[in-house]
Amino acid sequence: MTKRFALFAAPVLLAGAWLFAQPSGDPVVEGFRMVEVASVADAIEQLYKQRAHMSHDMRPVITSKFAGPAVTVLMKKGEHSEGAPASQGMLDAIDAAPAGSVYVMVMEDGLDVAGMGALMATAMKYKGFAGAVMDAGVRDTAQIKRLQFPVFARGIVPSTSINHYRFAGVNVPVTCAGVRVNPGDIIGEVQETTLVLHKIMIPSDVSGTVEGIREGDFTVEEVIGAVNGKNGRTELKMMQKWPVRLPRKVGQRLNPNQVLMT
Repeated sequence: MTKRFALFAAPVLLAGAWLFAQPSGDPVVEGFRMVEVASVADAIEQLYKQRAHMSHDMRPVITSKFAGPAVTVLMKKGEHSEGAPASQGMLDAIDAAPAGSVYVMVMEDGLDVAGMGALMATAMKYKGFAGAVMDAGVRDTAQIKRLQFPVFARGIVPSTSINHYRFAGVNVPVTCAGVRVNPGDIIGEVQETTLVLHKIMIPSDVSGTVEGIREGDFTVEEVIGAVNGKNGRTELKMMQKWPVRLPRKVGQRLNPNQVLMT
């Protein structure tokens, strides 16, 4: 999947100490850490004419600034009696992620449900996560504050997700607090050979919210995901058809700087 970066900040004296404690090495991440979030939001709006910042109700449990590659976790709403095993994937994502990652969880219709608490915050801090962003509620805030682990969430609630939600995917495109997928976004990659890497893109006439992306071996005509938008549900395949005489929509035309040899 494509690598996305998460950048969050709020001014505070403690921010500096946590900022320099985060693992370094990636020049893109280092660059984000040295710039204000407002500057990034302004630049994206000016360059791409679109909003790329989250809703105003995404608030910090402790004021802090952090940046890192996003590890996305999607939780789907659904009553069941399977207990914790149905949510195990959200914990496995913590174990599998490299240090410096930002944990980004989206819970379907989950503003009144806690996506994480002190136990997950402790595990993330132990694993070296830069922070966590929850499109959901959060609980155990007193313990999280004592841990000094940066968490952004959309509310503080005591409720649990166990028996009410199921793990639906890790490192899949998500809509987090109003940040949506757009036409032409790269949602996956297929390594055909050691030299050829295909990009799976949202069709240029489709926009909306990605339901999820399947991993595994598929033919180009099999459904690998779907987008819910204003025109309904659109299934996604690796192969797209477009009339040759109809120009494709583009976000920006780039000047060629390399000769195409065929």
